[in-house]
Amino acid sequence: MALSSPASIGGGTSRAMTAGLTGKSFDVKSKMVEAALVLTLAASMLILLVLIVDLLATSWPLWTDRPGDFLTGSLNSANAQSAGVWQGIKGTLMLCLVVMVVAFPLGVACAVYLEEYSSGSRFAKWTRINVRNLAGVPSIVYGLLGLAIFVNAIGGFTGGRTVFAGGLTLAALVLPIVVITTSEALRAVPRPIREGAFGVGATQWEVVKDHVLPAAAPGILTGTVLSLARAAGEAAPILLVGAATGLLRTGNQSFVEQLTGPFTAMPVVIFSYARQPDDAFREATAAASVVLLALVLLMNALAIWLRNRYDRKW
Repeated sequence: MALSSPASIGGGTSRAMTAGLTGKSFDVKSKMVEAALVLTLAASMLILLVLIVDLLATSWPLWTDRPGDFLTGSLNSANAQSAGVWQGIKGTLMLCLVVMVVAFPLGVACAVYLEEYSSGSRFAKWTRINVRNLAGVPSIVYGLLGLAIFVNAIGGFTGGRTVFAGGLTLAALVLPIVVITTSEALRAVPRPIREGAFGVGATQWEVVKDHVLPAAAPGILTGTVLSLARAAGEAAPILLVGAATGLLRTGNQSFVEQLTGPFTAMPVVIFSYARQPDDAFREATAAASVVLLALVLLMNALAIWLRNRYDRKW
Protein backbone atom coordinates (compact mmCIF):
# COMPACT_ATOMS: atom_id res chain seq x y z
CA MET A 1 0.00 0.00 0.00
CA ALA A 2 1.44 3.32 -1.09
CA LEU A 3 1.90 5.99 1.51
CA SER A 4 0.21 9.38 1.01
CA SER A 5 2.50 12.25 0.14
CA PRO A 6 1.92 16.00 0.59
CA ALA A 7 1.58 16.39 -3.17
CA SER A 8 -1.16 13.73 -3.35
CA ILE A 9 -3.36 15.53 -0.81
CA GLY A 10 -2.87 19.08 -1.97
CA GLY A 11 0.43 19.91 -0.31
CA GLY A 12 2.01 20.72 -3.66
CA THR A 13 -0.58 23.36 -4.40
CA SER A 14 -0.21 24.89 -0.93
CA ARG A 15 3.55 24.90 -1.29
CA ALA A 16 3.30 26.61 -4.66
CA MET A 17 1.02 29.29 -3.23
CA THR A 18 3.38 29.89 -0.31
CA ALA A 19 6.34 30.17 -2.66
CA GLY A 20 4.42 32.66 -4.76
CA LEU A 21 3.51 34.80 -1.76
CA THR A 22 6.98 34.78 -0.23
CA GLY A 23 8.97 34.80 -3.44
CA LYS A 24 11.41 37.50 -4.46
CA SER A 25 9.50 38.59 -7.56
CA PHE A 26 9.77 42.28 -8.44
CA ASP A 27 6.62 44.19 -7.45
CA VAL A 28 6.45 47.27 -9.67
CA LYS A 29 3.56 48.98 -7.88
CA SER A 30 5.13 48.57 -4.45
CA LYS A 31 8.44 49.94 -5.69
CA MET A 32 6.70 52.93 -7.26
CA VAL A 33 4.86 53.72 -4.04
CA GLU A 34 8.07 53.34 -2.06
CA ALA A 35 9.93 55.65 -4.45
CA ALA A 36 7.14 58.24 -4.21
CA LEU A 37 7.29 58.16 -0.42
CA VAL A 38 11.08 58.54 -0.43
CA LEU A 39 10.84 61.49 -2.84
CA THR A 40 8.20 63.14 -0.65
CA LEU A 41 10.40 62.73 2.42
CA ALA A 42 13.41 64.09 0.53
CA ALA A 43 11.42 67.11 -0.68
CA SER A 44 10.25 67.88 2.85
CA MET A 45 13.77 67.64 4.24
CA LEU A 46 15.10 69.76 1.37
CA ILE A 47 12.59 72.52 2.11
CA LEU A 48 13.59 72.52 5.77
CA LEU A 49 17.28 72.53 4.86
CA VAL A 50 16.87 75.45 2.45
CA LEU A 51 14.94 77.38 5.09
CA ILE A 52 17.61 76.81 7.73
CA VAL A 53 20.47 77.70 5.37
CA ASP A 54 18.73 80.88 4.23
CA LEU A 55 18.01 81.99 7.79
CA LEU A 56 21.58 81.27 8.90
CA ALA A 57 23.04 83.07 5.87
CA THR A 58 20.89 86.13 6.44
CA SER A 59 21.52 86.29 10.19
CA TRP A 60 25.20 85.33 10.09
CA PRO A 61 26.52 88.93 10.40
CA LEU A 62 24.49 89.38 13.59
CA TRP A 63 25.68 86.09 15.08
CA THR A 64 29.31 87.03 14.42
CA ASP A 65 28.89 90.61 15.64
CA ARG A 66 26.79 90.48 18.86
CA PRO A 67 25.35 87.03 19.62
CA GLY A 68 25.31 87.53 23.38
CA ASP A 69 23.68 90.97 23.25
CA PHE A 70 21.05 89.69 20.84
CA LEU A 71 20.10 86.68 22.97
CA THR A 72 19.95 88.74 26.17
CA GLY A 73 18.57 91.96 24.68
CA SER A 74 15.02 93.27 25.01
CA LEU A 75 12.34 93.79 22.41
CA ASN A 76 13.07 97.06 20.59
CA SER A 77 11.58 97.75 17.17
CA ALA A 78 13.11 101.25 17.03
CA ASN A 79 16.82 100.43 17.20
CA ALA A 80 18.21 97.36 15.43
CA GLN A 81 21.56 97.63 17.20
CA SER A 82 19.99 97.02 20.61
CA ALA A 83 17.17 94.69 19.54
CA GLY A 84 17.13 91.30 21.25
CA VAL A 85 15.01 88.23 21.88
CA TRP A 86 15.35 87.45 25.57
CA GLN A 87 11.91 88.81 26.43
CA GLY A 88 10.47 86.76 23.57
CA ILE A 89 12.14 83.57 24.79
CA LYS A 90 10.97 84.16 28.34
CA GLY A 91 7.45 85.03 27.20
CA THR A 92 7.23 81.92 25.03
CA LEU A 93 8.33 79.68 27.90
CA MET A 94 5.83 81.31 30.26
CA LEU A 95 3.03 80.87 27.71
CA CYS A 96 3.98 77.21 27.29
CA LEU A 97 3.92 76.79 31.07
CA VAL A 98 0.36 78.12 31.26
CA VAL A 99 -0.65 75.93 28.30
CA MET A 100 0.85 72.85 29.93
CA VAL A 101 -0.82 73.47 33.30
CA VAL A 102 -4.25 74.14 31.76
CA ALA A 103 -4.50 72.08 28.56
CA PHE A 104 -2.68 68.92 29.68
CA PRO A 105 -4.91 67.83 32.60
CA LEU A 106 -8.11 68.96 30.88
CA GLY A 107 -7.24 67.20 27.63
CA VAL A 108 -6.18 63.95 29.29
CA ALA A 109 -9.25 63.92 31.56
CA CYS A 110 -11.57 64.53 28.60
CA ALA A 111 -9.94 61.75 26.56
CA VAL A 112 -10.06 59.29 29.47
CA TYR A 113 -13.76 59.93 29.95
CA LEU A 114 -14.52 59.59 26.24
CA GLU A 115 -12.51 56.40 25.76
CA GLU A 116 -12.82 54.59 29.09
CA TYR A 117 -16.13 55.63 30.61
CA SER A 118 -18.50 56.49 27.75
CA SER A 119 -16.79 55.20 24.62
CA GLY A 120 -19.96 53.82 23.03
CA SER A 121 -22.42 56.52 24.01
CA ARG A 122 -24.02 58.99 21.62
CA PHE A 123 -22.60 61.85 23.68
CA ALA A 124 -19.04 60.51 23.20
CA LYS A 125 -19.49 60.20 19.44
CA TRP A 126 -20.90 63.70 19.20
CA THR A 127 -18.06 65.10 21.33
CA ARG A 128 -15.37 63.37 19.25
CA ILE A 129 -16.77 64.90 16.06
CA ASN A 130 -16.80 68.38 17.56
CA VAL A 131 -13.30 68.02 19.02
CA ARG A 132 -11.92 67.03 15.61
CA ASN A 133 -13.69 69.99 14.04
CA LEU A 134 -12.24 72.33 16.66
CA ALA A 135 -8.75 71.05 15.88
CA GLY A 136 -9.15 72.45 12.35
CA VAL A 137 -10.37 75.92 13.34
CA PRO A 138 -7.90 78.69 12.25
CA SER A 139 -5.78 80.03 15.07
CA ILE A 140 -6.93 83.61 14.57
CA VAL A 141 -10.46 82.53 15.53
CA TYR A 142 -9.07 81.38 18.86
CA GLY A 143 -7.44 84.78 19.14
CA LEU A 144 -10.84 86.42 18.80
CA LEU A 145 -12.18 83.98 21.40
CA GLY A 146 -9.37 84.91 23.79
CA LEU A 147 -9.94 88.62 23.22
CA ALA A 148 -13.67 88.31 23.89
CA ILE A 149 -13.49 85.98 26.92
CA PHE A 150 -10.07 86.04 28.58
CA VAL A 151 -9.37 89.75 28.01
CA ASN A 152 -12.79 91.42 28.10
CA ALA A 153 -15.29 89.08 29.80
CA ILE A 154 -13.05 87.83 32.64
CA GLY A 155 -10.33 90.46 32.45
CA GLY A 156 -10.63 91.05 36.16
CA PHE A 157 -9.44 87.51 36.77
CA THR A 158 -6.76 87.27 34.06
CA GLY A 159 -5.55 90.87 34.35
CA GLY A 160 -6.53 91.75 30.78
CA ARG A 161 -3.78 91.69 28.15
CA THR A 162 -1.37 89.49 30.10
CA VAL A 163 0.62 86.29 29.81
CA PHE A 164 -2.15 84.50 31.66
CA ALA A 165 -4.76 85.54 29.10
CA GLY A 166 -2.44 84.62 26.23
CA GLY A 167 -1.67 81.24 27.78
CA LEU A 168 -5.36 80.47 28.24
CA THR A 169 -5.99 81.38 24.60
CA LEU A 170 -3.24 79.06 23.40
CA ALA A 171 -4.50 76.36 25.78
CA ALA A 172 -7.90 76.55 24.09
CA LEU A 173 -6.11 76.32 20.74
CA VAL A 174 -4.19 73.12 21.50
CA LEU A 175 -6.77 71.47 23.78
CA PRO A 176 -8.47 69.58 20.90
CA ILE A 177 -5.08 68.28 19.77
CA VAL A 178 -4.29 67.01 23.27
CA VAL A 179 -7.67 65.27 23.42
CA ILE A 180 -7.19 63.63 20.01
CA THR A 181 -3.61 62.43 20.65
CA THR A 182 -4.51 61.15 24.11
CA SER A 183 -7.53 59.29 22.73
CA GLU A 184 -5.38 57.63 20.10
CA ALA A 185 -2.82 56.63 22.74
CA LEU A 186 -5.56 55.13 24.93
CA ARG A 187 -7.01 53.17 22.01
CA ALA A 188 -3.56 51.72 21.30
CA VAL A 189 -3.48 50.00 24.71
CA PRO A 190 -4.39 46.31 24.17
CA ARG A 191 -7.80 45.26 25.44
CA PRO A 192 -6.45 42.21 27.37
CA ILE A 193 -4.70 44.58 29.78
CA ARG A 194 -8.05 45.98 30.86
CA GLU A 195 -9.69 42.57 30.94
CA GLY A 196 -6.92 41.10 33.06
CA ALA A 197 -7.21 43.93 35.59
CA PHE A 198 -10.99 43.59 35.74
CA GLY A 199 -10.55 39.83 36.16
CA VAL A 200 -8.67 40.25 39.44
CA GLY A 201 -11.30 42.61 40.87
CA ALA A 202 -9.91 46.06 39.98
CA THR A 203 -12.34 48.95 39.73
CA GLN A 204 -12.71 51.11 36.63
CA TRP A 205 -10.57 53.88 38.09
CA GLU A 206 -7.90 51.43 39.26
CA VAL A 207 -7.71 49.95 35.76
CA VAL A 208 -7.32 53.41 34.22
CA LYS A 209 -4.89 54.72 36.84
CA ASP A 210 -2.64 51.70 37.29
CA HIS A 211 -2.72 50.04 33.87
CA VAL A 212 -4.16 52.08 31.00
CA LEU A 213 -2.57 55.49 31.66
CA PRO A 214 0.95 54.11 32.33
CA ALA A 215 0.74 52.05 29.14
CA ALA A 216 -0.47 55.05 27.12
CA ALA A 217 2.00 57.49 28.70
CA PRO A 218 4.47 57.58 25.73
CA GLY A 219 1.78 58.61 23.26
CA ILE A 220 0.22 61.08 25.70
CA LEU A 221 3.55 62.77 26.48
CA THR A 222 4.49 62.91 22.81
CA GLY A 223 1.20 64.52 21.85
CA THR A 224 1.45 67.03 24.69
CA VAL A 225 4.97 68.15 23.79
CA LEU A 226 4.06 68.49 20.11
CA SER A 227 1.05 70.57 21.14
CA LEU A 228 3.37 72.84 23.10
CA ALA A 229 5.56 73.17 20.02
CA ARG A 230 2.56 74.36 18.01
CA ALA A 231 1.56 76.81 20.75
CA ALA A 232 5.09 78.21 20.82
CA GLY A 233 4.91 79.06 17.11
CA GLU A 234 1.52 80.79 17.04
CA ALA A 235 1.48 84.55 16.53
CA ALA A 236 -2.08 85.54 15.57
CA PRO A 237 -3.84 84.56 18.85
CA ILE A 238 -1.43 86.36 21.16
CA LEU A 239 -1.32 89.41 18.90
CA LEU A 240 -5.07 89.76 19.28
CA VAL A 241 -4.83 89.15 23.02
CA GLY A 242 -2.37 92.02 23.31
CA ALA A 243 1.27 90.90 23.07
CA ALA A 244 3.64 93.86 22.86
CA THR A 245 5.16 94.60 19.43
CA GLY A 246 7.20 97.70 20.20
CA LEU A 247 9.38 98.62 23.15
CA LEU A 248 8.71 96.45 26.22
CA ARG A 249 10.08 97.35 29.63
CA THR A 250 9.44 95.01 32.55
CA GLY A 251 12.01 96.28 35.04
CA ASN A 252 12.62 94.02 38.02
CA GLN A 253 9.21 92.36 38.08
CA SER A 254 8.86 89.02 39.79
CA PHE A 255 7.58 85.94 38.02
CA VAL A 256 4.03 86.42 39.35
CA GLU A 257 4.06 90.10 38.35
CA GLN A 258 5.16 89.17 34.84
CA LEU A 259 2.24 86.74 34.56
CA THR A 260 -0.14 89.66 35.07
CA GLY A 261 1.78 92.30 33.13
CA PRO A 262 2.68 93.18 29.52
CA PHE A 263 4.31 90.37 27.57
CA THR A 264 5.64 89.29 24.23
CA ALA A 265 6.70 86.01 22.60
CA MET A 266 9.07 84.82 19.90
CA PRO A 267 6.52 84.83 17.02
CA VAL A 268 5.55 88.40 17.97
CA VAL A 269 9.21 89.44 18.11
CA ILE A 270 9.70 88.07 14.60
CA PHE A 271 6.56 89.86 13.41
CA SER A 272 7.70 93.12 15.01
CA TYR A 273 11.20 93.04 13.48
CA ALA A 274 9.93 91.92 10.05
CA ARG A 275 7.75 95.04 9.75
CA GLN A 276 10.72 97.40 9.98
CA PRO A 277 12.22 98.76 6.73
CA ASP A 278 15.81 98.88 8.01
CA ASP A 279 18.10 96.19 6.53
CA ALA A 280 19.58 95.60 9.98
CA PHE A 281 16.20 94.35 11.10
CA ARG A 282 16.29 91.72 8.36
CA GLU A 283 19.23 90.16 10.16
CA ALA A 284 17.39 90.41 13.48
CA THR A 285 14.28 88.83 11.96
CA ALA A 286 16.26 85.91 10.55
CA ALA A 287 18.18 85.46 13.81
CA ALA A 288 14.95 85.49 15.84
CA SER A 289 13.51 82.91 13.43
CA VAL A 290 16.55 80.70 14.04
CA VAL A 291 16.00 80.96 17.80
CA LEU A 292 12.31 80.05 17.48
CA LEU A 293 13.12 77.17 15.13
CA ALA A 294 15.68 75.91 17.64
CA LEU A 295 13.07 76.02 20.43
CA VAL A 296 10.55 74.09 18.33
CA LEU A 297 13.15 71.52 17.29
CA LEU A 298 14.15 71.04 20.92
CA MET A 299 10.52 70.39 21.83
CA ASN A 300 10.19 67.88 19.00
CA ALA A 301 13.42 66.19 20.09
CA LEU A 302 12.02 65.98 23.63
CA ALA A 303 8.86 64.36 22.27
CA ILE A 304 10.92 61.76 20.38
CA TRP A 305 13.02 61.05 23.48
CA LEU A 306 9.94 60.62 25.68
CA ARG A 307 8.35 58.28 23.16
CA ASN A 308 11.47 56.11 22.92
CA ARG A 309 12.12 56.26 26.65
CA TYR A 310 8.71 55.05 27.77
CA ASP A 311 7.59 53.08 24.73
CA ARG A 312 6.38 49.54 25.40
CA LYS A 313 6.28 46.64 22.98
CA TRP A 314 3.22 44.42 23.08
